[in-house]
Order: sequence, then C-alpha cells, then structure tokens
Amino acid sequence: MNQTVQETLLGAIRTIPDYPKPGILFRDITTLLGDARAFRRAVDELVHPYAGTRVEKIAGIEARGFILGGAIAHQLSAGFVPIRKKGKLPHDTVRIAYSLEYGVDEMEMHRDGVRPGEKVILVDDLIATGGTAEAATKLLQQMGAEVVAACFVIDLPDLGGRSKIEALGVPVRTLIAFAGH
Repeated sequence: MNQTVQETLLGAIRTIPDYPKPGILFRDITTLLGDARAFRRAVDELVHPYAGTRVEKIAGIEARGFILGGAIAHQLSAGFVPIRKKGKLPHDTVRIAYSLEYGVDEMEMHRDGVRPGEKVILVDDLIATGGTAEAATKLLQQMGAEVVAACFVIDLPDLGGRSKIEALGVPVRTLIAFAGH
C-alpha cells in the first residue's frame, strides 16, 4: 500500500502526553528517525524543492536540527553549520538572545560559519512559537547570510511560529501539522 508522505510521517511520530508539563502533547520524532523509510521520506520531502538550486549551507538548530540538517546538507552537497546553546562551541562565536516561556536564553554559531551572501536553509524538527527559529534566522541574517528557507518536519500552527519567520522574509516549509500545542 502506498502511503502519502503525511500518512508515513504521522504514523512514525510518537505523541507523549503531559511532557514536559501537564497539558502538553510532546511530538517525539525519535521514532521517525528510527524508521528508515519515514526518515528517508522526511529528508527527501525537505530537500525536494531545493534540489538543483545553489545552497551553500544548511544551518541546523540543536539538537534534532543537527540530525535532519546533516542529512539535508549531504543531499544538497552543502556545508553544515550548527547553531547551539551558549557555551557549546569551541571557537570565536556570535550570539543572539531570545525569549523562552520562562525567561531568556542565548544561542550561538561560529563567526566563520557563514559568509556574507551565502544561501542558507535553516532546519529543525518542529516549529511551535517560533522563538528559537526566529532568533536563529536573525543570527544568520546578521552574519550576512541569505536565508532562502526555513524547513521543519512538524508545524504547530496554533502557536503562530511560522508567521514570525515569514515576517523576516523567509519562506517556511513544513511537512505535517498538529493542532494544539
């Protein structure tokens, strides 16, 4: 039976109720990553619109964005740039602060991770409120990169993150959506 991409991905993602706090339905992609067919389909679908175009770098947000981003970078013959929590990178970094539900955090990348004018795709597993992806996009843009797209397996549209990225002039690609939070 030929399943649609959405059916394949929905069937491969585990939902964990009340994690990390009561009322939250956590969308766990580790089950998708462990399913070779679903993982391949997700990567292929994220890559497809950009195949044959010039993309120099894939920027992945820690940690699941590293896994997806590495596979996408390989498929597009692009370099990979990790965007990490503050204090995790060993060389000269640039940093940006962003808001969390209960405070502020910072993320950083190596100063030489992207060059001005390079075409970059930002990748993570899920977009919810968009705070992390918005900060990563701004960081890349501050470094002079042209962020040509932000790609996510999952969108939680009720939380409005997509519009924050689109407001920065960056198209957003997602593969499936879940209602709620």
